[in-house]
Amino acid sequence: MTHKNALGEEKISKINHSLFFIFTIMQFNLFTLIFLIATFSYVVTMMWLNTRQVKSMLNSFDKVPNEFAEKITLEQHQKAADYTTAKLKVNHLEILFSTGVLLVWTLGGGLDYLDGIWRSLMNDTLYIGVGFIISLMVIGTLIDLPFSLYRTFVLEAKFGFNKTTVGTLVGDMVKGFMLALVIGAPLLYVILYLMNAMGEYWWLSVWLLLSGFSLLMLWLYPTFIAPLFNKFKPLENQGLKVKIDNLLERTGFKSDGIFVMDGSKRSSHGNAYFTGIGKNKRIVFFDTLLKGMEDKEVEAILAHELGHFHHQHIRKQIIISFLTSLCGLALLGYLIKQSWFFHGLGVSEMSDYAALVLFSLTMPMFSFAIEPISNAFSRKHEFEADAFAAKHTNADDLVSSLVKLYRDNASTLTPDRLYSAFHDSHPSASIRINHLKEAT
Repeated sequence: MTHKNALGEEKISKINHSLFFIFTIMQFNLFTLIFLIATFSYVVTMMWLNTRQVKSMLNSFDKVPNEFAEKITLEQHQKAADYTTAKLKVNHLEILFSTGVLLVWTLGGGLDYLDGIWRSLMNDTLYIGVGFIISLMVIGTLIDLPFSLYRTFVLEAKFGFNKTTVGTLVGDMVKGFMLALVIGAPLLYVILYLMNAMGEYWWLSVWLLLSGFSLLMLWLYPTFIAPLFNKFKPLENQGLKVKIDNLLERTGFKSDGIFVMDGSKRSSHGNAYFTGIGKNKRIVFFDTLLKGMEDKEVEAILAHELGHFHHQHIRKQIIISFLTSLCGLALLGYLIKQSWFFHGLGVSEMSDYAALVLFSLTMPMFSFAIEPISNAFSRKHEFEADAFAAKHTNADDLVSSLVKLYRDNASTLTPDRLYSAFHDSHPSASIRINHLKEAT
């Protein structure tokens, strides 16, 4: 045997010994295999769906769908295809990168290492847990930062959408971090306290806390949080304001005001939304939306949003969210007592905060398959809101406004059916337009 071969065998022996040591120390088990299969399934499915989406757009790249041919040029149609393809290419890398990061945090021992650092710094389990989770969030934000910078300053800028400056981005990050400290840290402390103090059914107490906190944030957001990031001013277009007031009176809706947000501060994309609950509800239009729409089209968009309230979609979504979180916390209440859950995901010391993190990080790998069900309900709500708008305004105006939104936001007109089922909460452009035309 040559000296070179002997060295090679020695290296292989060391690698095998290291792998055996890792698997022995970390106590990987059957759940590790289940997690790896779920993760592999997630990655393969997401990549496959992205590929289908690209193929669907390429098949119609040289021809605008007939129902849009009069209002969207071939150049605009191809820009939407190029824009969507560029986003999907970045998403390909993000899927692979984020999966690698997940495996490093879990099976690679990253969480165990970070936990060890915090345990060496202090003894109070609650403070260890808060520090562990916040530091993990900060590290995660820094890891994702290159993708965020690329999307904002390269991809969005390339297609003419980005208006964000470096100063605005840094300001947003600082404000977000301060909010996390002021609001998130105390909330985390209370959650971990309840997990430790409330016995076997701690998850019920945590669920009540989170449900109440969510409702409080919905009420506080329009007045106290949103203004930290954007400027809001009352609608100045008196003609449009009269139309909106008449629409609100016809539909029996009351709000705290109609506001215009400086969306152009960050992007040229247009949008409109309702925010808040109870008496603290606001109607918000992006300034970019108002620049490209006629008053009657804005009225039709608003009527669509009012349709969501008329059919109580927001309330239904809140109830579903609360029920989902209750089931999730109940499941965590079981997993938190199982050593195989921790050891199978690379964590050697069982703790409440580690269970919370492991559950949050790994659940998407198992739950992605039910996304089509959630999106199907959401698309049903969109059809109902469209029907409401067609009843209280001119359906043709809503069609016209939607076409402008698809055009100005470079939204693809020909999405793949399966990709849309997993990713889109709104119906595809052609299906939605055809539904509205049938209503006229």
